[in-house]
Amino acid sequence: MRRGMMGRSHALSGWCAGLAVAPLVGLTTVAEVVPFAAATAGYALVPDLDHPGASASRLLGPLTRLVSAVVRAFSGVLYAVTKGPRDEDSTGKHRHATHTLVAAVLLGMLAAGLGDRGKWAVLAVAVTGLVLAADALGDWIVFAVLAAAGWTVVGAEALPGTAAADALRTGLTQIGGWIGAAVALGMFVHCLGDSLTRSGCPWLWPLPIRGETWYELRLPKPLRFRTGHWFEHAVIVPVLTIGAVLLLPGGLQAVERLFDATSVWLAGRS
Repeated sequence: MRRGMMGRSHALSGWCAGLAVAPLVGLTTVAEVVPFAAATAGYALVPDLDHPGASASRLLGPLTRLVSAVVRAFSGVLYAVTKGPRDEDSTGKHRHATHTLVAAVLLGMLAAGLGDRGKWAVLAVAVTGLVLAADALGDWIVFAVLAAAGWTVVGAEALPGTAAADALRTGLTQIGGWIGAAVALGMFVHCLGDSLTRSGCPWLWPLPIRGETWYELRLPKPLRFRTGHWFEHAVIVPVLTIGAVLLLPGGLQAVERLFDATSVWLAGRS
């Protein structure tokens, strides 16, 4: 799984989902929405820790490779113990334990619980998501978050000293309120994305379906595509990229103004 294949699609879909869901968890300004969407984009890559070649598995070298190995081993054991009578003969490592709604909710709850451990624990979770997102999407997402953070300080009219420190502490507190939702949402969006592919995704585990507890949910056969297929690059990634801009607060209005200005300019030249 190379960077630029499904990893980029997962991160972009996480970014779009974060922008769409942010208002539902009380985040409305650019300074609030952008970090939330960045975290969601990053954690949309976490389920693929069960693949040794994934971005999340390679992120910190030997450390994340070790985590990936542990995740794969656990997933294999869980599959062997819980598989139904009609589940396929599989190692149960890739696209199993981490690719479930249960895993998304549990990891989201764990991340939310870190809010009680202090602002630095919360910040570590948020930065991890940001680094993952940057690895898949590029450094532009880091600059977007830094710009949003700067906007928060300027918007609060914070000057160097106590006012600025108070503004940053308030920002960290706000992150603690939504980081769990960002983690869970990102992981779940990943599962939905995998359900579009030929292999599908068993994200309803352990609900038994047709004798399988690891039943792969997927689109009707004519609509499925293979990971890295031209359809992903030519259709899905461009659509998600457009959505990544339009879903920003004020993004649609900005595009409309640009379109109107372009129309006026073209009319003036005709």
